Amino acid sequence: MNSMEKVNKFRDDRNWRQFHNEKDLAISISLEASELLELFQWKQPEEVTANQVERIKEELADVLIYSYMLADNLNFDLDEIIEEKLIKNNIKYPVEKSVGKREKYTEL
Repeated sequence: MNSMEKVNKFRDDRNWRQFHNEKDLAISISLEASELLELFQWKQPEEVTANQVERIKEELADVLIYSYMLADNLNFDLDEIIEEKLIKNNIKYPVEKSVGKREKYTEL
């Protein structure tokens, strides 16, 4: 069973699909990402990655689980949409212009 199937089974075993519309899933992604970000607030990154590994994994998993559910609702193939985005990013950030730089593509 792949990750998407496991997420869907967990959801379906509890009859929660009825609550997982696209709007609420997008909100949940943002909320869980904020909880991940909160772990780092007012701290050095090294402090958090050394002392909060389990919490980081939990919050990151929550972001991914809701992302999987949203993709599933919209019949998106995750590998396909990631590949499409990487192609677009490669055009925006060609290696010869962007290697070692953090500027946005509009500033390159």
